[in-house]
Amino acid sequence: MLQIKHLNMVHKKDLRSLLEDFNLVLNNGDKAVIIGEEGNGKSTLLQWIWQPDLVAGYCEASGERILANQKLGYLPQELAPLDSPKSLYEYFTEETMFWEYTPKELGQLAGTFSLGVDFFYSSQPMGTLSGGEKVKAQLLRILLSKPDILLLDEPSNDIDLETLAGLETLILEWQGIVLYISHDETLIEHTANVVVHLEQLRHKTACRYTAARMPYEQYRSERLSRFENQARIAANDRREKKLREEKFERIYQSVAYAQASISRQNPAKARLLKKKMHAVKSMERRFARQDQEMAQMPEEESSLFFKLGGESSKLPAGKTILDYTLEKLCTPDGERVLAEHIRLHLRGAQKLCIIGANGAGKTTLLHKLAKELLARTDIRAQYMPQNYEELLKPSMTPVDFLDASGDKETRTKIRTYLGALKYTADEMDHTISELSGGQKAKIFLLKMSLSNADVLILDEPTRNFSPLSGPVIRKLLKEFPGAIISISHDRKYISEVCDRVCRLSKDGLTDLDAL
Repeated sequence: MLQIKHLNMVHKKDLRSLLEDFNLVLNNGDKAVIIGEEGNGKSTLLQWIWQPDLVAGYCEASGERILANQKLGYLPQELAPLDSPKSLYEYFTEETMFWEYTPKELGQLAGTFSLGVDFFYSSQPMGTLSGGEKVKAQLLRILLSKPDILLLDEPSNDIDLETLAGLETLILEWQGIVLYISHDETLIEHTANVVVHLEQLRHKTACRYTAARMPYEQYRSERLSRFENQARIAANDRREKKLREEKFERIYQSVAYAQASISRQNPAKARLLKKKMHAVKSMERRFARQDQEMAQMPEEESSLFFKLGGESSKLPAGKTILDYTLEKLCTPDGERVLAEHIRLHLRGAQKLCIIGANGAGKTTLLHKLAKELLARTDIRAQYMPQNYEELLKPSMTPVDFLDASGDKETRTKIRTYLGALKYTADEMDHTISELSGGQKAKIFLLKMSLSNADVLILDEPTRNFSPLSGPVIRKLLKEFPGAIISISHDRKYISEVCDRVCRLSKDGLTDLDAL
């Protein structure tokens, strides 16, 4: 059992409440997903459950965490910097229980993520692994420790499509508790039986949470139905209120006019009108009581509203965007050949997704494509890397990064756009290092929009957006009038946005039917 009682969390810098009187009980067999928009405190909550002191630097937290002698296993969103220079072998052997496993057992465990037993003994530094390989390594070390409760922050990030199936099986078959954050809607739909929804309302001045014991699709459907019903009742009450007010105004004006017009020589009629005005005032008080009982419009944390691309982003159908040939794709250090005989031709406003196994070289290839496309003058290309810090400067604010001119009008415009992307005024002045992954991704979206780009190069574009924002992001990208070259393991993104899918393997790129 995992129980959280009366947890309160307040962000130290802007004094924003993330959670108020949060209570949750999970039992063996529960697969609970934490959802919510970017920056709502999902990772902070998971870190506090794992080790309350982890959040002390930026968050005031008070509450009780109760464990029934159960062992926790925690997957952070990013690999710890101290682990980056360690070899895989060093990383795994730091888990004392590693030595209790036989090679056969290690091989079976590695097979969960389509790996061989030699993965445990590799001398390759952790920092040189692909994003998906880092996730797999961290998950394997957690499993080596034989925890009872899994706390997973974005376990689906960067892992390939084949491994996603193994992750789903792992979660579904776990006998203990799984509490996880994910932006992969398909994974959530297939595995979650409890939904914990964190919301920030009224421009992030109020917080709300919901804990529902039901699958995600049911939760989403019931929530939408409940909101629509409440909105209908509230709209009807407001129509009735308007009619009441119009009726009251007519009566009040009539009586007030009669009182103003009555002659002093007619005291009997004046007394009658005075009684009528008392009745009118009584009616006003009755209407005020009815107004207090009106159904309120439902409060909902709305998804971001934004447009990507316009008329200037349209591309002629016959325009060659890319005609690329590469005989050998090697690792960045040049020591290993990843793929050979790569050919890629892209024309017009195609939306391409490159898939493949972790470590196949997808990000390395996209780096090369980006370098070539960004140097072109006949197109306007923009690039979103997998590691945002490649282009973002952690010490800068979002406004400073998006505009270095200092022009007041331009900066006001940028702040308006950031507001449309659900940034608060305080968050606009936070350094980029303080922002969540999703908030950093929004900076790239805005940069792409402001640049009027007609070619987007995107490495895992949906990986840091909540399942509630996901449909909006996919719609933006689907309706983008230019070309998209992307890497993704997001099954909904691939099926809804991409009209062309290529698999990267040792033999190069192979066109597939859209998944």
